[in-house]
Amino acid sequence: MTDSLARTSPRDLARVLIGKDFPPPPERRPLAPRLDRWWRRWRSLVVPLMVLAVIGLGAAATQYLIGARHIQGQVAVLLGYATALPILLAYHRPLWAWRLSFVMLFFGTMQAPPTDGWPWNPVQIFFFLIVLLALALRAPSGVVAWAGLFTLIPVLLYVNRANAWGVSVLFLLVLIVGDQIRRQRERSRTLTAQLAEQEEQSELEKARRAVLEERTRIAREMHDVVAHHMSMIAVQAETAPFRLPGMAEPVRGEFVSIAGSARAAMTDMRRLLGVLRSETAPAPTAPQPGLADIAELVETARRAGVPITLHGTVPDEEGPVALAAYRIVQEALANAARHAPGAAVRVAVTRDAGSVALRVENDPPATPTEPGEGHGIAGMRERATLLGGTFEAGPTVFGGFAVAATLPAMAREVIPEGQDA
Repeated sequence: MTDSLARTSPRDLARVLIGKDFPPPPERRPLAPRLDRWWRRWRSLVVPLMVLAVIGLGAAATQYLIGARHIQGQVAVLLGYATALPILLAYHRPLWAWRLSFVMLFFGTMQAPPTDGWPWNPVQIFFFLIVLLALALRAPSGVVAWAGLFTLIPVLLYVNRANAWGVSVLFLLVLIVGDQIRRQRERSRTLTAQLAEQEEQSELEKARRAVLEERTRIAREMHDVVAHHMSMIAVQAETAPFRLPGMAEPVRGEFVSIAGSARAAMTDMRRLLGVLRSETAPAPTAPQPGLADIAELVETARRAGVPITLHGTVPDEEGPVALAAYRIVQEALANAARHAPGAAVRVAVTRDAGSVALRVENDPPATPTEPGEGHGIAGMRERATLLGGTFEAGPTVFGGFAVAATLPAMAREVIPEGQDA
């Protein structure tokens, strides 16, 4: 309490005199299972029983004032109940309960004998101790210190010198005990919150580690399966001219093109797997393909034997929209070559001030093929919608298939690096 007095401030004094009260917290502290069951069963009777008890003890205080102090009946009733009723505010409004009880410390000494060690009736003393404890359990130390100082005023005025120190020590001891209990509760709540936060961080770290391990496993499986086959394709295409002598020059060039495509695919795959393996890996610094690369993409498909034509002048432009346009055309050409081999393909790219329009259309295939699982179309649609554009894909009236996308010139959202369809 001495330490609290040293740190008290005028603001705490104002809080004691005219400040707002300290209502109970909205959440109730959990009780032991047996007590909690008892409370749920009997809580509807607690308040009426407490009111009846206060009325009964107020009547006892009145009789004490009439018999021991010889105070008139009406005055004794008013004084007896005025000293008892503040206890009803102790839980919900402890500061107001203390204010009313403090005022009644002056009136409760009416006609008290000078030799009486306690100038208040026993009910008033008992209830005032409860009010002090309730205030100390709820209010900060500065407010409790000021309340203790004010409480000593009627003690020093009305309690005889032989007993004043004992009464003062009792009142201050109740305040100190309540203040220490409150501090211990606050430390316990703080520790519980810290432990809960640490547990949450631990769970998040475990989840992040599990995701990273799963990503690493997926990357390892993809590398083991895809990289092996792509490497074999590249090696076979590069060594074909040496293993098959007398190969014509156009055929030799075709194998070189196949080997280059396989090597490029392996490079892109390794870059993506590097991002997939570690979330802290540095972002790739290699330039991403743009709109100008669509012409090269079309030329590569033409060298691979696809009868393809490019309509429109493709501008030299880079950025998220250009990358999405390139990937959509790339996937559409791959689908056309896979599901309509030998069919003519037409690619159209239109760029104006507000948007980039794409259309990839192929004729009907010479021989029907099995439909795919649809991942390519889903990926193209995701790219378009992420940028705020539109996407359509479906069969044409002539029996072919067409993919059309419109992307805004100023994208609303950038595709994360390495997120290829």
